Amino acid sequence: MTMTVWDHFDRWALGAAVAASVLGAWLLRRWIAGGVCRCSARLDGKTVLITGANTGIGKETARDMARRGARVVMACRDLTRAERAAEEVRLSTGNGNVVIRHLDLASTCSVKQFAKEFLDSEERLDILINNAGIMMCPKWLTEDGFETQLAVNHLGHFLLTNLLLPKLRSSTPSRVVTVSSLAHEGGKMDFDDLFFAKRPYSAMTSYKQSKLANVLFSRELARRMKGTGVTALSLHPGVIRTELGRHIESWFPLLGVLLTAPSMLLMKTPSQGAQTTIYCAVTPGLENLSGGYFSDCKEKRAAEVARDNDAARKLWDVSTQLVGLSVKE
Repeated sequence: MTMTVWDHFDRWALGAAVAASVLGAWLLRRWIAGGVCRCSARLDGKTVLITGANTGIGKETARDMARRGARVVMACRDLTRAERAAEEVRLSTGNGNVVIRHLDLASTCSVKQFAKEFLDSEERLDILINNAGIMMCPKWLTEDGFETQLAVNHLGHFLLTNLLLPKLRSSTPSRVVTVSSLAHEGGKMDFDDLFFAKRPYSAMTSYKQSKLANVLFSRELARRMKGTGVTALSLHPGVIRTELGRHIESWFPLLGVLLTAPSMLLMKTPSQGAQTTIYCAVTPGLENLSGGYFSDCKEKRAAEVARDNDAARKLWDVSTQLVGLSVKE
């Protein structure tokens, strides 16, 4: 059967459409992947502490830090899963100096115990990465009576950072990197009802409030640490395929399926999601940007509500009282 010119054209058009689709998909994935940390700085002789390091971007951050030669302390609530993750990091990087320690950020008692043991046993702390988080869980209260999202995402890290400041100060130049979210832009600190005792509980409202608290905390920490050699940075990692969204489907079933589906293409992988954390942790010259907020491996202007210095100071004072810290300027 003889092919006509139109038959050849149809086959060419089909081929061109397929090629365009493949190219478009590749470009879309590149855009979704976002920035990449290209800094090759080594961390030999330095100690990095990462909360929530047994899964997701926390584990990928631990892997990168170990690959750079750091001593990596993986602070996790589930020690069984943490040891599996740590062994995976050791084997994949060839760095045996990767250890796990128990830390439950929902418990001020656990945070205090962890900090005491860390201060007693570790010689230095060069980089603290406040990575652990919980997203849109039901209204749960911690053993301290705190709403869980604000407790884990903010108060636990606030207490941990403050207790470890002596080690951070003695290891300068050092950094505190706090993983926040773009969700902070829609957040509001309700200082009259932080734990939803007076208003109906909203998982999303609570999450946004906790992520705003992350940015405000980092901003105020930077102000207080000015001139000490301790740099504080916060960041948005992107929308990532991790376990963080495991509670979402209880509130929004369809959204939950989309965010937890392994084949969901319009999301970053954990490795891609860890890039901005890594960038903030290792890139030289960020000391002058202390208090800054980052996304896709570059500084980004945080939402106006996150640049409120009065709110940042008030949050610090309120948090100090809630977790039982001594009041210090």
